[in-house]
Amino acid sequence: MTPDSFSLTPRQQIATRLLGGVARNVLMFGGARSGKTFLICRAILARAIGAPGSRHAILRFRANAARSSISLDTLPKARSLCFPSVRMHERRQDGFWELPNGSQIWVAGLDDKERVEKILGQEFATLFFNECSQIPYTSVLLARTRLAQRVMTLQGRELRQKAFYDLNPAGAGHWTNVEFGLHKDPTSRLALGKPEDFVRMGLNPTDNAANLTPEFIASLDALPEKQRRRFYEGIYVAEVEGALWSYERLDQCRIPESDVVELKRIVVSVDPSGARGPEDKRSDEIGIIVAGLGVDGRVYVLEDLSLRDSPAVWARRAVHAFYKWRADAIIGETNFGGAMVAEAIRTVDENVPFIEVTASRGKWVRAEPVSGLYDPKVDKVRHVGRMPDLEEQMTMFSQAGYTGERSPDRADALVWAVHELLLKEFGPGEAFLELARREMADKARVAAAAAAAGIPFHDDTPEPIKKEWAKGSVEWMRQQMGEDVPPPP
Repeated sequence: MTPDSFSLTPRQQIATRLLGGVARNVLMFGGARSGKTFLICRAILARAIGAPGSRHAILRFRANAARSSISLDTLPKARSLCFPSVRMHERRQDGFWELPNGSQIWVAGLDDKERVEKILGQEFATLFFNECSQIPYTSVLLARTRLAQRVMTLQGRELRQKAFYDLNPAGAGHWTNVEFGLHKDPTSRLALGKPEDFVRMGLNPTDNAANLTPEFIASLDALPEKQRRRFYEGIYVAEVEGALWSYERLDQCRIPESDVVELKRIVVSVDPSGARGPEDKRSDEIGIIVAGLGVDGRVYVLEDLSLRDSPAVWARRAVHAFYKWRADAIIGETNFGGAMVAEAIRTVDENVPFIEVTASRGKWVRAEPVSGLYDPKVDKVRHVGRMPDLEEQMTMFSQAGYTGERSPDRADALVWAVHELLLKEFGPGEAFLELARREMADKARVAAAAAAAGIPFHDDTPEPIKKEWAKGSVEWMRQQMGEDVPPPP
């Protein structure tokens, strides 16, 4: 029997074919409300209908969630939409749904010890681990021992035993990513013996847009970056112990373009690689970051233009950014390829000012003082809008170094830009003390000038005045109070 009253999007059709393929273990991962659970329940129903007397188990971590989400929602909905002529009867006391052909679909929570023991006393043709982000790998290993039922289909073929999995991705170290992404055993970290038996596919809310409201999709898109990447983009988020940057802090530093203050200096920072063109997948990308120093003493990260291409292409992009942003200079690391960066830039436009920077210390040593500028107590960096690829690399930096698989090209370019704009004049360990001293001096000067003019300026000062101060610095105060305001040192 085939569904006759339900249509799938093209992406969901691909997922359906994967669920019915030859792999023994199939993972559906991605954003919220993308149809993952529905498609798997639909596949289980098709298997149960096509193989009389077969048994199938749907397992969640919590029994109450299994009942409310599966038994009372997704499973009967998939039946009514996709197989409207098939009737199911719930034998709740026994813990399963029964079909007219004798097939059973068990639904249970792994926290229900009595129910789990009852399930593990039987063999199944299908296992479905729902919301795997909550399920320990040890529980999965135990349940897999019951994926052993042998049963024939209506076509006279033996039904292939299959295990299905779904989740909104958790951290990159989660067992689903290790097993299905890295194809390693999550316990031993050794390579899987049959990696072809572990396949996965991503599904996101936009793949299910026909069944969702635009307002719901927009609400996912507006989530803080870490949650957005999980529930909207549906990707695994890097989790690094002792990370120099966190998604939470990067979100707090994010502002719209309208909040950028006047910039007194702008640079285009280039971190080169040996890439020969876009097809050169063995080489890293060329990091290209545009950043400016505001009159408020903060660095504003304006744009990430990184790419993998030939020197002629990335040099043109850097020069275009120089003129677009009316930058003061292009800066580039010369350790890699010697004078290659400067030569590539001057080939495009010999009049563009170029500043060479040389790495005398390791990546982490350079990155650590820059990460300190993101600390709430220092608060010296703003990101203008979202830059997901750059920010992912930043969260992969820790005191153990960079933990990503490839070079942190984008993050390196950012670090060089911030050093050039804010930290270049300081020695190691001097920057934060000097920046704090200058900020205190600025506030004291403005407070004194404001008091002399009868304008209050303190912690309770109205936000409009504070905002104008941030935008215009001493120049605004001069306009308000005359030329007697002392100039900055």
